[in-house]
Amino acid sequence: MSAAPSAAVPVKVLVVDDSVLMQKLMTQIIDSAPGFKVIGVAGSAEEGWDAIQDLRPDVVTLDLELPGRHGLKLLARVLKQDPLPVLIVSAFGGPGADNTIQALELGAIDFIEKPDGTTHTLEGFMKHLVAALQRASASRKMIAAARQMAQVAAPVRPASPPREPARAGKTSLIAIGASTGGVPAVQTVMRDLAHLRLPIVVVQHMPPGYTAKFAARLATATGLDVHEAIDGDRLKPGMAVVAPGGPRHLEIEERRGEFVCVLKEGPLVSGHSPSVDVMFHSVARSAGAHAVGILLTGMGRDGADGLLAMRKAGAETLIQSGETCVVNGMPKAAFELGAADRVVPLSQIGTAVSQLIGERPGLRTA
Repeated sequence: MSAAPSAAVPVKVLVVDDSVLMQKLMTQIIDSAPGFKVIGVAGSAEEGWDAIQDLRPDVVTLDLELPGRHGLKLLARVLKQDPLPVLIVSAFGGPGADNTIQALELGAIDFIEKPDGTTHTLEGFMKHLVAALQRASASRKMIAAARQMAQVAAPVRPASPPREPARAGKTSLIAIGASTGGVPAVQTVMRDLAHLRLPIVVVQHMPPGYTAKFAARLATATGLDVHEAIDGDRLKPGMAVVAPGGPRHLEIEERRGEFVCVLKEGPLVSGHSPSVDVMFHSVARSAGAHAVGILLTGMGRDGADGLLAMRKAGAETLIQSGETCVVNGMPKAAFELGAADRVVPLSQIGTAVSQLIGERPGLRTA
């Protein structure tokens, strides 16, 4: 994880929330965090827009449930004008989850849940808010380039030395891991891979209450059968599963020629549950050379070790290019380990995988 910003040049934060209590609470938390300073608060979308123009913040925290439900409209307006890191501060799950997923699709950098006095405590909120602000701050230098480059054709670069061609086989599987900035990235990749009709497994770092909504939106966007993974799910062509947020890790096992989802409770791995590393390691064991691993934008290094295991098992491995990542943490860690066969811009990953399918008879749709 990137170091906290320097206290000598604090990151300027604008808080947009219609609750005066939340404005005061967040101001207190942010001002007490090294390297951050609240430069203004706003209670409506209109006030938020004006404050952004006048104060030019480095990071914006945004409550979507503003008067008139205009939080999403403000977000879209802001991101159309300026690639500004916007952190969503939302109510937990429920009806707010759809809006949160939509905000992430639009380009919000990240989200955290408001304290509710039960499972989401004030202490936890303080910790997660500061961590999310650090992620947003780390993204500032990359976010403009990512949004400019996401739709620009760029060459696919080999990352690690080539290997001998893998043996042919009868089944195949695509495994995708992502974190910060991953919601729109996963959607882009899956949309571009939908025509292959290959089983797809996704681990996107999200808490409970959001992954089912994320899966539903992926289904709408891609036309695939996408749902939150269930223990015992048997993966079929044209089917994709998203690891459920919470204490269980998603593993893939091979049983009698089929890939099966297994959900297991366990400690955090690489700082996360579900963990991309756990899923990738299981795919390395179960699918070996007959899989494709894709590691997308995200903070930290979850997925790097697992992607290396997939490569050692003979799988093709791709990472999103740094200039198209919102945060180039996880792909960079994988690159440094020698886990990636190819470094690919986000908009070209689908094409690159399609070419691999055509080149390798072992990667087939049925």
